[in-house]
This record gives sequence, structure tokens and C-alpha cells, in this order.
Amino acid sequence: MAGPFDNKPLWDRRGFLRKSLVGAFSATLGTQIVFAENMPRWHTPLALQADNPLSLPAGKHKDLIILNDRPWNVETPPHLLDDEITPVDKMFIRNNGNTPESIDLKNWTLTIDGESVKKQTIFKLSELKKKFKPYTYRLVLECGGNGRSGYYPITSGNQWHEGGVSCAEWTGVRLRDVLESVGIKDDAIYIGYYGKDVHLSGDSSKPVISRGVPIRKALEEETLLAWALNGQDIPLIHGYPLRLVIGGWPASVSGKWLSRISIRNKEHDGPKMEGHSYRVPAHPIEPGSKVPDSELKIIESMPVKSVITYPKSGAIVPEGKPLELRGHAWAGDLEVAAMQVSIDYGATWITCNLRKPHNRLAWQQWSVTIPFPKKGYYEVWAKATDSKGVAQPMVIPAWNPGGYLNNACHRIAVKVE
Repeated sequence: MAGPFDNKPLWDRRGFLRKSLVGAFSATLGTQIVFAENMPRWHTPLALQADNPLSLPAGKHKDLIILNDRPWNVETPPHLLDDEITPVDKMFIRNNGNTPESIDLKNWTLTIDGESVKKQTIFKLSELKKKFKPYTYRLVLECGGNGRSGYYPITSGNQWHEGGVSCAEWTGVRLRDVLESVGIKDDAIYIGYYGKDVHLSGDSSKPVISRGVPIRKALEEETLLAWALNGQDIPLIHGYPLRLVIGGWPASVSGKWLSRISIRNKEHDGPKMEGHSYRVPAHPIEPGSKVPDSELKIIESMPVKSVITYPKSGAIVPEGKPLELRGHAWAGDLEVAAMQVSIDYGATWITCNLRKPHNRLAWQQWSVTIPFPKKGYYEVWAKATDSKGVAQPMVIPAWNPGGYLNNACHRIAVKVE
């Protein structure tokens, strides 16, 4: 039997949500949708969207969500990101291959080579720890495809929501100190990493992923060769025993199970540096269209973004009681300069308290207490603005074939009763 809205537009010719549909939504929610007149075009209330969590990986928090298990791709629900320093059991996983079958810690080495190295050198892990000064930084790592599920037409790849991000404490030596000890030629423009992850085909001679960054990023103070995560050995799934950690850029440049770094006199050309991998169109394109490789650019600094970590979406608030909100905000290589929330679909914005980052490239904590004018269904939208004045968009940003860099406002559902 046809439903009352079959073959009828949800929006009238002026773009307003049909009153009959507002009534149906309200009936389903059991309350009035407050500020429905401000609801963006084609928007569906969060409370009416399906939530279909998958099974859970061993050794991780029970509420993490598996997107893929070969290789592991696991995301963290936003409310589990509430810690200032992300605990290991709540950290997302983004792997491109399988973990190494065995780790010989005693004989693990890191080779520094490439066209632009003055002296090819092999370090044992124990030598790195002994020869160079260790540093600890809190660094944001975010999957370049975090938020991919928001794009339409749907793009290929794991359909991440908001949880492909973390900010943990990494300890190791600065890559800069190691590279300078072996000598960098004047023509150096890039570095590329190689790890010991295993190709899904099982072919150990076939590299899985070998990405890199310009030499200027490689030589930043916060770029680490890390062996510890939150004060303990890095877990195997996160790159034990040695990992390259580069904050503020797509997490794919932070190579796991690190065994080699090449100093290049050209843009690095390893696997996942070519084609559409971690690249976006240099200019806006029509959604769903194909883009020649020549018109794509490599993703570098990640865009400004924020997440609401408390309360969990679906919170119920007693009438007349203000709601305390908190979360994190980050902006790639930049700082976040302002943080705001809205309860009326962006018609007005409330300024939040925003803390400075613990160190450069760490995320920033924000908080605010907000009142609600009356009973009903609300959505809280969060918007961060970076130090160059660029703010998160309220709607999904420009479509791209890889589904990268979705930094639209995070939102949660709240019911006041």
C-alpha cells in the first residue's frame, strides 16, 4: 500500500519542508521539532536515521565499530572520544594491509636512504633510543576519509562517519634530528616511508602503502619516529615497534611498522601516492563526475573540524534544565580560533569556551552550557573556525571522487521533555 508521502516532494517549490511531513516526523519522535522552519533542505532528523553497528574487534572497546576486518578499519563513536588524551582502546584503526606476521625487536632496523641522502645509514631501534633525545607530543591523527559516508553520490572506500580521529601522546625521536645526522642534500624536496605490513594477497614482496610528505613537513619539530603510545609500547595494530607520526595531515602519512625512510629529490611515488589516492580535485567538480589525474592535488593539512563528545546523541533533557556540552576541535597545521554551537539549524550561534592546544598539532577542548526555550526535539550543531578565519560548513563540502575531507558540522539529537 502506498504511503501518504509516496511520489510527493518532501519540499515545496520554495524549498520548505512540507508541513505534513513535519507533523509525521514529530509524531514519530513523540514531540515537536523545534525550529523546523530553519531545517536545511533535504535534511533528515538524526533521530530518524538508522544506526546499524557491526560486530566488534578483539582488544578494543566494546562499542567501537568495524567498517572492515581485512584489513582492519575500525572507528570510534563520538561519545567515546571524550578523553583529552585518547586511550589506546578507543583509538580508531586504519590499515591498508595485514599486520606483520612476526616482529624481531632485537634486530629491527630503520634504513635512511634515497637520492638526496648524503650517507645511507641503518639504525637499530636501540640506537635511535640511545643516540637521539626523546620527545613526547599530543598529535591529532585523522583518516583522510573521515566523514566519507556523508557524500552523495557514494564514493568507494570505507564509509567512515565522525570517528576516524584521535589525539594521543606519542613518544620518540624527531625525524629531523635523525635525517640531519645522516646529511640531507640541497635538492631534497620529499620523504617517503616503507613499512613491514603485509599485502592482502600475501605477497611479501609487494608493497602495501608507501606515502610521504614534503621535506618542510618532515623537518617540523613534532614529526616523530615513535615507539611509545600513551607511555607504553605501541600496540602491534598501531605500528609496533616503530611508527612515523606526522600530526595535522592525513593519518596515512604516519607509516606503521616503519623500516625505511627515503629522502627524495622529487615528489614521492610509492603506492597510494598515485591516481586518486589521498587526492582531491584542484577545482570544484560536478558530483559523480570523473576527474583526470592531472587535475588532482595531494591532500596536505587537514581542514578545520570539531566533534561533540558529550552528551551522546539522543540525550533527553528535563524541561528548564540547561545542557552542558563539550568536545574537541582541531585544524590541521593551524589552531582553532573560535568554537560555536547552534540549536536552531544555524539561524543563531552560541560562543563556546575554547582552550588552547597542549602543544602544536594537538586538538583543543571546548565547552558550553545552553538553555532550551521549550519542550521538543532539537539538534545541536557544532562549528569550529580556524586561525585564518575559515569555518566548518553546515552542509557537506564539495564532492570529490575519494570521499575525502568532509568537515561539515557535527550534530547530535536532543529531546527536551
